[in-house]
Amino acid sequence: MSGLAHAISLLTDTFEKHAGKDEDCKTLSKSELAELLRSEFPEKGNSRAVVESFFTTLDNDSNGAVDFKEFVTFVTALALMMKR
Repeated sequence: MSGLAHAISLLTDTFEKHAGKDEDCKTLSKSELAELLRSEFPEKGNSRAVVESFFTTLDNDSNGAVDFKEFVTFVTALALMMKR
C-alpha cells in the first residue's frame, strides 16, 4: 500500500474506531471526540475546555455532531499547521 493510501486508511480507521459508540456511526458525538482526543493527543486532550473548543470548531454545521468531512477538514488544518 502506498504512503498516501495508508494515510487515508489510517484516517478513516481512526474516525470509525471512535464514531458511533453513542449513536450514529457516521458522526462523532462530543464524548466520542473527547475519547479520540485522549487517545490521539494524551498530553492535550484531557481538558473539558479543550474538548469544548475542538467540538465547537469542528461542528461547522452546528448539528451537535462531527461528521467525517468535518473531521478530515480538522486533520488537514492540523497537517498544515505542523508543516509550517
